[in-house]
Amino acid sequence: MRNNDCIFCKIIAGEIPSCTIYEDGAFKVILDVNPASKGHALILPKEHCADIYEIDEETAANVMKLAKKLTHYMTEQLRCDGFNLLQNNHEVAGQTVYHFHMHLIPRYHGARNNDILRWSHETFSAGEMDEICNKLKFPEQFQAD
Repeated sequence: MRNNDCIFCKIIAGEIPSCTIYEDGAFKVILDVNPASKGHALILPKEHCADIYEIDEETAANVMKLAKKLTHYMTEQLRCDGFNLLQNNHEVAGQTVYHFHMHLIPRYHGARNNDILRWSHETFSAGEMDEICNKLKFPEQFQAD
């Protein structure tokens, strides 16, 4: 399914040019036009879904499989020193294009943007941690196989 108002759907359809580094029947991987580093790429599922809440489990799993293959290949080709995999959901989390996508961000020792994903840590009391933990305990019926 395609969303005619979505810039990534237009890129996938070839209506907007992109630097494509990989494509198959399910995904297109392009270089980010506003890169955080040399080689910063985006994995775009060809089926439109807005975010992690809408993507089907099989496609989500295949995104990670593709990310693993690409990070190995890109590390070899770019000689980078590490990688960030980043996937934002909703505006408060930094999502600006509402088509699920995963950022592949190569990292290099000494690069100026290396601290871009750091945050200051929050502190919670033992009681607050227990409350959070109890609230988030995953029900058995949803446990992974």
